Amino acid sequence: MLILTCLSQLQRLEEALRRSLPLALPVYGAVLNINRGNPGELEVVVDSWPNFGAILARRRGEIPVDDCYSNTQAAFYRDVGAYKALLETPGCLRWDTAFHILGLQEGVATVSQAIAGTKGVELEVSDYYTYLHPDPSTLPEPRLAPGVRVGTLSPAHVDLLNETWPYGGNARSRRYLGELLGRYPHFCLQDGAGDPLSWTLTDHFGTGTHGYTLPGHRRHGHMRAVLSLAARQAQARGFPAFGHTATGNRPMQRLQEELGHQRLPGLCHFVLHNPGLGRAGR
Repeated sequence: MLILTCLSQLQRLEEALRRSLPLALPVYGAVLNINRGNPGELEVVVDSWPNFGAILARRRGEIPVDDCYSNTQAAFYRDVGAYKALLETPGCLRWDTAFHILGLQEGVATVSQAIAGTKGVELEVSDYYTYLHPDPSTLPEPRLAPGVRVGTLSPAHVDLLNETWPYGGNARSRRYLGELLGRYPHFCLQDGAGDPLSWTLTDHFGTGTHGYTLPGHRRHGHMRAVLSLAARQAQARGFPAFGHTATGNRPMQRLQEELGHQRLPGLCHFVLHNPGLGRAGR
């Protein structure tokens, strides 16, 4: 097990992951962030170098044992056996903490299930569709409703973000959303008084997340505009424009498809380890 710290290694890894898209999307987004100033204080762990078989991208340093938001890791592997061996390597993971592993390969779920079974660790697996826009430059210029303008969110809006996020509503999620807001790009539409109407954030892996429009302002094309602006911004920064959508969220799926986002084959697996510990920390 190695933690890559040399810039030349990380640049070489970026090129290797680009050739492994779209399966490597979350890890690739993390490496792009690392190679562009590392605002999220991330690190990359590989089983070997340069011929790696498996990789994890995650926050570096100590994270509270019950913080499954900050302790989210993205996975990609070339060989599922190498991936299992990496996860079982002493010191790679703390199996007594609450943490997520996410990835677009089936082994992300099955390997955790196999190891957890031997360790008596409880899991919750949630599956999402992943949408990727092939060329955001083809998106038309968004047409904003009268009285609506592009604005920004501020730390004063973190409570609003936390209250409206389906996975939030607690102190850990509030801190996590505040970090995303302060470290990564976002898009927000505001009314004439400067109050937020619709927004989307970006996470550590370059993923579009927490896309939301306030209930009283829906059906006005706000989310269509926000997604278009965010996708074009991601492309301008050299990032892929992608996000994960709940399998039951048909309105968001339909909107992304109308905008030209393509749903990738298979599912993105979010595996929560020790969910009871994570809930206890809320």
